[in-house]
Amino acid sequence: MIRSLITVALCATIVQAFSADYSMHQAAYKESVSRAEGATPETPESWVTSAQEDLASKLRTQTKVGVAKNVIMFLGDGWGVPSITLARILKGQEVDHVPFGEEGQLHVDTFPFTGMSRTFCVDAQVADSACSATAYLGGVKANTGTIGVTSNVNRMNCTAQNDKTNHVSSILAWAQAAGKSTGIVTTTRITHASPSGTYAHIANRDWESDFDITDTTNGEVDPETCDDIAEQLILSDPGKNINVIMGGGRRKFLPDTVTDTENYPGQRKDGKNLKDMWIESKGEAGKYIENKAQLAEIDANNVDYLLGLFSHTDIGYLDEQEANQDPSLEAMTEKAIQILSKNEKGFFLFVEGGRIDHGHHGNQALRAIWEAVEFDKAIKKGDDLTDDDDTLIVVTADHSHAFSFAGYANRGSKITKFAGTGSDELPYTSLSYANGPGAKNGTAEHRYDISTDPIEEVTYEQVPLVPLDSETHGGEDVMIFAKGPFAHLLTGVHLQSYIPHVMAYASCVGSGAVYDGCNTIPSSTVSSTQSNTDTTTPDPNGANNNNPVMILLMTIIILPFFYR
Repeated sequence: MIRSLITVALCATIVQAFSADYSMHQAAYKESVSRAEGATPETPESWVTSAQEDLASKLRTQTKVGVAKNVIMFLGDGWGVPSITLARILKGQEVDHVPFGEEGQLHVDTFPFTGMSRTFCVDAQVADSACSATAYLGGVKANTGTIGVTSNVNRMNCTAQNDKTNHVSSILAWAQAAGKSTGIVTTTRITHASPSGTYAHIANRDWESDFDITDTTNGEVDPETCDDIAEQLILSDPGKNINVIMGGGRRKFLPDTVTDTENYPGQRKDGKNLKDMWIESKGEAGKYIENKAQLAEIDANNVDYLLGLFSHTDIGYLDEQEANQDPSLEAMTEKAIQILSKNEKGFFLFVEGGRIDHGHHGNQALRAIWEAVEFDKAIKKGDDLTDDDDTLIVVTADHSHAFSFAGYANRGSKITKFAGTGSDELPYTSLSYANGPGAKNGTAEHRYDISTDPIEEVTYEQVPLVPLDSETHGGEDVMIFAKGPFAHLLTGVHLQSYIPHVMAYASCVGSGAVYDGCNTIPSSTVSSTQSNTDTTTPDPNGANNNNPVMILLMTIIILPFFYR
């Protein structure tokens, strides 16, 4: 027994010594490579340096445990892998001005843990934004077009919607129950499918106002019997208790007898002015705003509830925001965190870059990619304003799109340029859609010639393979990026419905609160991820370093005596 213990101890010492020695030589090698003459982004040495730096960073990364006081979920609507890659290149070329673009970096690229999400619905191979919201916010997969209800509810079934046993609560509701502050921020209508997943229980994602219910059902469903999404947000739990609500869709909250500040009439037929009802219910603690200037004036210290309805419909695309006086997703995220952070118990915040999806549906690829770049800016802002030790940040998508990045364009090419010439001797671009609007007829022998099209304009519609009024979603898996307490649980490939259960476990809310040890994990088990700028290396003079060769020789000499 004693001999075995001594053997194990000696082996452990050897492993530790060789590990330390390897780290020392690794640091020396990195230094020698960085001094290599003529090292540029195109030299073999530079790729080695980059790989070694990446490896060193990964070796320093440790998993974090402990309670996530705060959780921020960033949802890129339609943010598939091609959109991520192209946003990285576009940002590198147009924002960061790196030599080529492909070597650029999104902020989300720095997150230490990544995984994949399987997005199908109960009744469909390819998800829509409604059933997927139920999955990544409520932890249950559901039917297409339904939000916050189980698969017992089929689309348009008001009776099944009203059966509370079919309701699926969200992590936002779980956070509220735990005494945390909550918020939702989006560039779409606040009643759109993704943000609605935090608070609504609806049999049809299109029932955003009472008018929408009668419009889509020809009066077959009574809006007074089946509450619409806007009404649920303002008058029901958990919507009425949300601290920060920012997005578009103002007309869903106003009677059709009222004209808003943009001269658009409301859409409600029931006469309810939900905006005014919210203002009255919050009193001095609440603030209602409608443009980016008003958002900038908000003093977070004096506001506990904020409702921002910045447009009669969706907030404008990036190229429209200045003219519309719409705030950026980054600015909304910053103000939301400032308000929510006042709660000592923490917060849950849902942030959606929703117009990535809309750009793709219109086959306006460049618009969609710029929206993805803006989405990444919001992620960085959320990361900068919080601490990895007490905040779990999860970034993912609800689905992808029928969109691809292909061809053989040269390194550093603008993403909107031609990528090559087809066998029909006509040019094609790197960005393409399998279906959608923008179809143009060619001849019997050739496809449409795009050589004179304004392909670099942000509003240009890529010519699709199959003509449709709206481009479709893609069914492939989407990425998950995570950092903070228990972020490592989101590595690997998982069902989309797995995601909120991890967030709940990390923050001790909802189903996560039932686990033994929640909120009582010893602090000694909490490890921290070192900064990527940490350049600490072993002492080259040998301080605290063992000589592995000497230890090996001593082991060879000593061990035989224990086994005689």
